[in-house]
Amino acid sequence: MRPAPEKVLIITYYWPPSGGAGVQRWLKFTKYLPSSGWIPVILTVKPEYAAYPSRDPSLYGEIPLDVEIHRTKATNFFALYDRDQSKIPHAGFAAGADRSLKGRISRFIRGNFFIPDPRRGWNRYAFRKARALIREENIRFIITTSPPHSTQLIGRRLKRRFPAIKWVADLRDPWTDIYYYDMFNPSFIARMADNAMEKSVLTKSDAVMTVGQTLASMLESKVDAVREKIFILPNGYDEEDFEGIVPSVPEIFTITYVGTLSPSYPVNSFIVAVNEIRKSGLAVNLRFVGSVPDEIRALFPPDEENGTTEFIKYCEHPEAIRQIMSTSMLLLVIPDHPSNRAILTGKIFEYLATEKPLLFLGPADGDAAQLLVKCGYQGLYDYNDAEGIKEFILKVAGGIPVRRSGHHLEYSRRALTGHLSGLLNSLDKPTVNQL
Repeated sequence: MRPAPEKVLIITYYWPPSGGAGVQRWLKFTKYLPSSGWIPVILTVKPEYAAYPSRDPSLYGEIPLDVEIHRTKATNFFALYDRDQSKIPHAGFAAGADRSLKGRISRFIRGNFFIPDPRRGWNRYAFRKARALIREENIRFIITTSPPHSTQLIGRRLKRRFPAIKWVADLRDPWTDIYYYDMFNPSFIARMADNAMEKSVLTKSDAVMTVGQTLASMLESKVDAVREKIFILPNGYDEEDFEGIVPSVPEIFTITYVGTLSPSYPVNSFIVAVNEIRKSGLAVNLRFVGSVPDEIRALFPPDEENGTTEFIKYCEHPEAIRQIMSTSMLLLVIPDHPSNRAILTGKIFEYLATEKPLLFLGPADGDAAQLLVKCGYQGLYDYNDAEGIKEFILKVAGGIPVRRSGHHLEYSRRALTGHLSGLLNSLDKPTVNQL
């Protein structure tokens, strides 16, 4: 006889109406967990108290009607920066290059007085509610997902209060090794405090979940014996998001990028390559969907006869899917930083689902590049390889095949949820092994 479904408490700051990649992972797992024998219970922040860099109300429609959701208050420390919530900076003040006095002071305060991040103003409210849910609903499994990494401190405190619960710490991004960490100018004492928090989470949790091998190796190097409990579960794509959308190719060759750009994302050689192609007579349109600061927009040439550059502000997720399904080629850029080998963005999996040609700029030995190679993609280049980038764009524009069949089907959200179920089932056993 199949055992009765068991509840798992998922503690996540980002939840609809929050937009962005951070929402998708657990929104999709919540959708498919019941079919794997688990009942998700969501604990998140009330929207009116939250600090979301972007909002996407369309994601409300993704939430299963029968899922149990609990929302609490929070102290929004970002309101000290600006009461206009639309001006909350992406990546906590690090995505742009605000060199004003206010910008520099804000980054310093963020890095030295709000450790590990300003969203820890939610923690005391979330802990109280989680404590009540664990008692009232006899919950034995909890998952904390970050960023914001302050959410992991909720799990640590709950584990201390309820030693018998099984706690999974899901780290979607590096903590103290994130590519923009140094932009906050943390002092030696601040770094020590942050490192201590990170190590305590890795030590006290029953399992650590990450999105890729490089991030897993990075975490393994910080704490002895953590390797035995690290589980790699990548992000993925939901087939249902693509239902009813017919792929198309514009009349003018179009390259589309979805997501954030900042000075850490080198695009100069890409721009050089596109300009040379346009001068040769081939029209190329560029389309950027997401947050692109003015200093990055200024790098692109003005519209001309052989091509335009379109900047579309953040749009709802269904529209983002339509944008990547109606392009000639997709562009993926990994930030230029010593830790960039660990970056495995969520959007890469939706890119895979389109089966469109893809131009990748980033480390050849990183997790993202290795995934693309596994899935049969060509078009992987160093940031400064303008000639290679140019030749690849011309090859795609000329209709030359640039992709072999790959393994992208294994990254469907439904398939990945099966692996998550396997991890949860294994937590009652003595050890957790990477699947």
